Amino acid sequence: MSTLLTDEFLRDSVAIHRLAMQSLFERLDSLCEGAVAVDRQARIVWINEKYLATLGLTSVADALGREIEEVIPNSLMREVVRSGQPILLDIMELGGQSLVVTRMPLQNELGQVIGAIGFVLYDQLNALKPLVAKFAKLQADLAEARRRLAEHRRPKYTFASFVGGSAAALEVKRQARRAAQQDSIVLLLGETGTGKEVLAHAIHAASARAEGPFVGINMPAVPDSLLEAEFFGVAPGAFTGADRKARDGKFKLADGGTLFLDEIGDLPLPLQSKLLRVLQDQEVEPLGSNRVFKVDLRVIAATSVDLEQLVAEGRFRSDLYYRLSVLPIRLPPLRERLADLNELAQYLLEELAARSGLPVREIDAAAISLLASYNWPGNVRELRNVLERASALTDNVSLTTHDIGSVLPPRHRMPSGARGVSTYADAMAGFERTLIQSALVTVGGKVPAAAKLLCLSRATVYNKMAQLGLVSGTPDARPGRQTMKKTT
Repeated sequence: MSTLLTDEFLRDSVAIHRLAMQSLFERLDSLCEGAVAVDRQARIVWINEKYLATLGLTSVADALGREIEEVIPNSLMREVVRSGQPILLDIMELGGQSLVVTRMPLQNELGQVIGAIGFVLYDQLNALKPLVAKFAKLQADLAEARRRLAEHRRPKYTFASFVGGSAAALEVKRQARRAAQQDSIVLLLGETGTGKEVLAHAIHAASARAEGPFVGINMPAVPDSLLEAEFFGVAPGAFTGADRKARDGKFKLADGGTLFLDEIGDLPLPLQSKLLRVLQDQEVEPLGSNRVFKVDLRVIAATSVDLEQLVAEGRFRSDLYYRLSVLPIRLPPLRERLADLNELAQYLLEELAARSGLPVREIDAAAISLLASYNWPGNVRELRNVLERASALTDNVSLTTHDIGSVLPPRHRMPSGARGVSTYADAMAGFERTLIQSALVTVGGKVPAAAKLLCLSRATVYNKMAQLGLVSGTPDARPGRQTMKKTT
């Protein structure tokens, strides 16, 4: 260029800008594989020699004045002229080749679009392989993150996971299945370890919202100062230390699905009124924002404390309690459904084996009887712990009374005759199961001999075994073994 770069010239920002644009254009023209410009009607007004060769043209006159699509069928130059927006990076197919192109609008001094110019940056995609590979990896990582997130928010349990065939267990499942067909708020009431989270997942999985997310929040696990942000989300820069990006709360994350509020009785009183408002209006206002977002979700709450007592003490809002207890379901403690002990023990032992990769442990009838003598303050969760500890401390294939007794705390043993049962039917089923198991153990698992010992007909014993889920052929007559598989 002939222009002298004097100090006075360099102080002229307009001149510097014009020089930069001219220099950039000349540089692009020399480095690119082709360039073309069109006017307002998308007619070619300029094309460089490199592009002529790519297009199979012999002279500039063969292209000038023609509409761009006549020469380059897949061109988007007309769209750039129409919208005034650039297409900075694109892949265009031309004559069996994939060209990497960029397109930009041309404007006059008044800012009006008077045409467009396009450059072929590469005539082979090999030059972009590192960039394309990095982009593909980012896409794959994003897809995997979305898959894991969706899997994490999918229900983990179904009604089959709530194990038990006692009258108490069947009634809980009946009520829960009925609740799953509705969209009202469900309140699960029960001691810790009774299976409230399992039932919440099962209700969601059987509901019309099963394809939506299942999002849970445990009140005691979140500091009081952070609960509001966890619930409702945070706007960008809402407070010192907040992220520059917005963060969605649990209500927003559960939109279209189910929100599980575990241990709702631990919710601080100041936050209860805000929760009530969201439940009534189905609207969420993130912290630091003046925008309100509509949400469509189903709420399942759970508690191990007496909410009515908390209301009476002024520690829980009565209006929130009434809003939550639309469909209350009480889960009985394990001591009230001891008839399920056998089935639960087998289920938990199979689950433990599946996780450890070891063979499935068995448990004999005497050991079940010992488990039934315990009060189970920790319920099913404690039963799982006891079975896991007993399995870890013995090499026996079948857990015995010695294995169970060595890990069972003595302070919660129930006195004889004081074992809790939910109904007479459950008590009778437990008695018959123990009696038949003991007889089978005595005669080595032979049903005819056990029937003779019990002074019953073989048909009666077989019928009772079928009703109670017992199978012959083994000393302990394990329940339901026809459907269980060993882990090898």
